[in-house]
Amino acid sequence: MASAEVERVRVSSTKVDGPIRNLKLSGHVGFDSLPDQLVNKSVQNGFIFNILCIGETGLGKSTLMDSLFNTSFESSASPHSLPSVKLKAHTYELQESNVRLKLTIVDTVGYGDQINKEDSFKAIVDYIDAQFESYLQEELKIKRSLATFHDTRIHVCLYFICPTGHGLKSIDLMCMKKLDTKVNIIPIIAKADTISKTELQKFKEKIVHELSNNGVQIYQFPVDDENVTEVNAQMNSHVPFAVVGSTDFVRVGNKMMRSRQYPWGTVQVENESHCDFVKLREMLIRTNMEDMREKTHMRHYELYRKKRLEQMGFTDVDSDNKPVSFQQSFEQKRSHHLQELQQKEDEMRQMFVNRVKEKELELKDEEKDLHSKFDKLKKDHSEEKRKLDELRKTMEEDIIEFNRRKTQIAQQQALSSSHHTLTLGKSKKK
Repeated sequence: MASAEVERVRVSSTKVDGPIRNLKLSGHVGFDSLPDQLVNKSVQNGFIFNILCIGETGLGKSTLMDSLFNTSFESSASPHSLPSVKLKAHTYELQESNVRLKLTIVDTVGYGDQINKEDSFKAIVDYIDAQFESYLQEELKIKRSLATFHDTRIHVCLYFICPTGHGLKSIDLMCMKKLDTKVNIIPIIAKADTISKTELQKFKEKIVHELSNNGVQIYQFPVDDENVTEVNAQMNSHVPFAVVGSTDFVRVGNKMMRSRQYPWGTVQVENESHCDFVKLREMLIRTNMEDMREKTHMRHYELYRKKRLEQMGFTDVDSDNKPVSFQQSFEQKRSHHLQELQQKEDEMRQMFVNRVKEKELELKDEEKDLHSKFDKLKKDHSEEKRKLDELRKTMEEDIIEFNRRKTQIAQQQALSSSHHTLTLGKSKKK
């Protein structure tokens, strides 16, 4: 009985290779509602979209974000005196109809304001990698919660180009080259109302030419979906978008529209003959937002994940090009790590033994020096004592001689005194 069950399990677990059969249903089953289920689930969970705005201070990044989402985000004027580039992220909860969107806008404060702009891109690259690393660490946990995890990976980078009309700056080319494998880049010509239409078209062509010559890969709107192939192919030819943003509303006809009022006229933000703002909003939000999210996960994050796992020592195939399971890779990495730890422990132990031996030799040398100093001091002390004994003996002899002479002199004085007395007595008798 047991052997029959084992055989049945073995047969059921055997992989059968063969062509997939197409069958016709004899009635309604119901799995045609899967798209509706997916839509309902997505609407219930909400969506996440993260935008990175890169550009020099004063190019209107915050104003454009307000115009894109038709709201007013919190923002403050940035100074031009910051010593380095800093990134500030603000997250907002937006709702349109019954769709909720968690939007994160990351601004590069102080970008391009330093005298030495060589490392201006470093803080941006580090921030993007940090968001990838945070998501990777959540993936590698035993108990994951990706459904509720706040995904902060950057889905699109809006790179604001200064409207000089003379092409891209070195900092622009260098920064976009460092980021094109990490994020979807859409170049934007900011404050496009400061350039004439003829100059603007030449400026666009020059930017595209410089990007191509320097090998910078910008985001291309997808043309593989037949529903958006035509419009995306057309919009790819309009990149970089020349945009104008505004927080002011001016009455045009019977409608209040975002506009910039000048003495010579009015620039309407949503007028396609004035700027490319509507094209940018259409491509960024209404048509290709999900594609940017997908490319961020499937291309940029997968590239980062691949590099990080290779750095950790994981691999898909062994030296014989045979598949290796994650457990095998982990065991090999663990074994290699333990060997390295053992080797380092042996090296530390040997180094400790060598240090102890060196210290013992130093102590022995110091002890030998102390003994030699002690013997020398002892010898000097003995010699000093001998000299002092000789001096004491000589002094004692001198004292004895002195006392002898003193006694002798005292006796002589006593004899002379008595003799003098006798002589005086004889003189009186006469």
